[in-house]
Amino acid sequence: MSELTVRAVELDAADELAGTRKQFVLDTVSDRAADAAGVYLDGNSLGALPAAVPGRVDDVVRRQWGALRIRSWDESGWWTAPERIGDRIAPLVGAAAGQIVVGDSTSVNVFKALVGAVRLVSGGHGDEARDEILVDATTFPTDGYIAGSAARMTGCTLRPVTPAEVPGALSARTAAVLLNHVDYRTGRLHDLPSLTAAVHAAGAVAVWDLCHSAGALPVGLDEHGVDLAVGCTYKYLNGGPGSPAYVMVARRHQDSVRSPLTGWTGHARPFAMEETYEPAPGIDRMRTGTPSMLSLLALEAALTAFDGVSMNDVRAKSLSLTSFFLDLADEVLVPLGFEPVTPRSPDERGSQVSLRHPSAYGVVQALMARRVIGDYREPDLVRLGFAPLYVRHVDVVVAVSELAAVVAAGEQDDPQYAVRTVVT
Repeated sequence: MSELTVRAVELDAADELAGTRKQFVLDTVSDRAADAAGVYLDGNSLGALPAAVPGRVDDVVRRQWGALRIRSWDESGWWTAPERIGDRIAPLVGAAAGQIVVGDSTSVNVFKALVGAVRLVSGGHGDEARDEILVDATTFPTDGYIAGSAARMTGCTLRPVTPAEVPGALSARTAAVLLNHVDYRTGRLHDLPSLTAAVHAAGAVAVWDLCHSAGALPVGLDEHGVDLAVGCTYKYLNGGPGSPAYVMVARRHQDSVRSPLTGWTGHARPFAMEETYEPAPGIDRMRTGTPSMLSLLALEAALTAFDGVSMNDVRAKSLSLTSFFLDLADEVLVPLGFEPVTPRSPDERGSQVSLRHPSAYGVVQALMARRVIGDYREPDLVRLGFAPLYVRHVDVVVAVSELAAVVAAGEQDDPQYAVRTVVT
């Protein structure tokens, strides 16, 4: 692997984003060259810890909560944090300010966005003209579960279809379409511009799940006319475990969209404590309950890692990393029984690579024992995420080398790795 390491070092030397790595807390012995002491390629269920977060959380706990206490809702800007942090996320997904609010989980926001989307075109209860929701049949399970709940609430029929089938499945009955920008299993990047255009041509509303794309590639929500979008913040945005999700509503829909969860913080006059609900103007109406300030403000600190970073540079780095890995996989891993399932075309690839292997679970566990962190997806996928802000090309060489070593030694079949005892 020495020639590959030399090539990786050359690529890292030319990396426009090399300096952003220092903004993260990473378990490595040396940044001089490749080593196996903490290569982090989780794909990507939890981003690495940004160095700015611990100090911010300490300040929030000790000063804002400990000293200022209730005054922090005003003096520390707690009350306006959901919109303020939404405006920090907005340029990362190609949206203008005032269209994103942060709070609740991804599942809750999918429900709010999808029901709101149906109500935009059907009046809220489904009707003969618009009584069907299309959902990505390959989606992460929670999106399918939530879509079913949204269909029951709105009187719609739920129809699962693959993204490729969406244009042919659209009809005058379609109210809304829920799609994933990047497939969580395979890393396939779906064509957001053309699919959104097809949904609009059918008179329906497009809702996009950005969990596996936000922070890893340009999304272009405004450019491509996306109606509503949701996403988590603990993957490529590095907000921390369970950090709050966000919902985006295009400005043209904000006066009409109606959330099914009409909580007090989304009221036009939240402190008036009125018996009758009146939605707040703008994106504020998508707020529900009291925001979780510790995790919300940790996220705000985490997002500083993107300050001054171009999403075009992020995308270029992502493609360089994943292309380099796929090239090495063809040379080293395919002969050992691995099968890449992630698309080779840059236009169809997110920032992860998935490899099929019959003993994938054991492979991932043995790999982690070698301090190269990936993850596993049912039934047979090794999934590796390449976060452009902190992953290096030398890390790619280490990952390929260790994967090869695991299989060459048969470690994936060792009972300590092959017998599943925990959920990953």
